[in-house]
Amino acid sequence: MLFKLFGVLAAAYLVIVIVLWGTQERTALPGPLRPLPEPRSLGFADGQRVTVIAYDRTELHGWYLPPENGAGKQAPGLLWFYGNMETVGVLADVFEFLKPPGMGLLALDYRGYGENAGRASEVDLERDGEAALEFLQSRPEIDPSQVAVYGRSIGSTVAMHLASKHGVSAVILDSPMTTARDVATEHYWFFPRFLVTLDFDNLGRAAEIDAPLLVLHGDADRIIPTWMGQAVANAAPNGTFVPLAGAGHNTTYNVDPEAYRQVVWTHLGVDR
Repeated sequence: MLFKLFGVLAAAYLVIVIVLWGTQERTALPGPLRPLPEPRSLGFADGQRVTVIAYDRTELHGWYLPPENGAGKQAPGLLWFYGNMETVGVLADVFEFLKPPGMGLLALDYRGYGENAGRASEVDLERDGEAALEFLQSRPEIDPSQVAVYGRSIGSTVAMHLASKHGVSAVILDSPMTTARDVATEHYWFFPRFLVTLDFDNLGRAAEIDAPLLVLHGDADRIIPTWMGQAVANAAPNGTFVPLAGAGHNTTYNVDPEAYRQVVWTHLGVDR
C-alpha cells in the first residue's frame, strides 16, 4: 500500500514538474490585455500614441511623451519597462508624477500585453527593447547618447540587457531579480533548479554595465526579496542601493512618493 501511495505521489510530482517546465515562460510573462488610450485623453497635451515595428514585424504600441524643450534643441530620453501585470494604459498617474522635466519618455507595451499581438518571451522582450531604443534614439529632439533606462520587476531584465549590450546613460531598477533560477528557488524550492530554462540574469549583467546604476527595492517585498536588489547593485561597478522602508513589491511608488521621485530625478541629473 505504501509503495502504491509513493508511486502515485511520484507520478503526480513528475506531472507537475513537466507542466511547470513547459509553461514557465507563459507563467513568468502572463500578458494582461487592456486598451491603450490616447495619452491626450489622460492629460498629456503633447503625448503621442506610437507604434514601433519589431524585428519580426510585430507591432508594439505605446506612448511617447516628448521633452519640454525649445525647438531645435536635443534633450535626454528615458525608456520605461514596466512590471508584470502592468500595461502602459494603467501607468498614466505614474508617468505624470515621475516623468523627469526636460526628458522625452517612451513606454511600449510588451508583445501579448495591452493591445499588442503575439506572446512575450525572454528573447523577444530583449529584441523588442532594442527596437524601442532605436526608435527613441531616432527622434530628432532626443540626444541619442543620453538615453537612460528604467525597469521595474520583469522590466528590469530588459533594461539591464540594453545597458549591458548597447550602452545607456543611466540605469534605474525597481525591485529587480538576480536570476530567474534564484526567484524559482525562493518560491518553488521543492523543484530542481536545473528545470528553469529562463535566464533573466540581472546579476551577471550588472558587472558588465558602465552606466551608473540605481536600485530601489522595498524591504517588505515578498515576491522578489530585497537581498536580490542589493546583490544586483553590489555587482555593478557604479551601483547604488536604496531600500524603501515598508514597501512591498507592488507599492514601491506609494509609500513615500516624493522621496522616490527625488532619488530617481537626482540619479538622472534633474535638478528640481
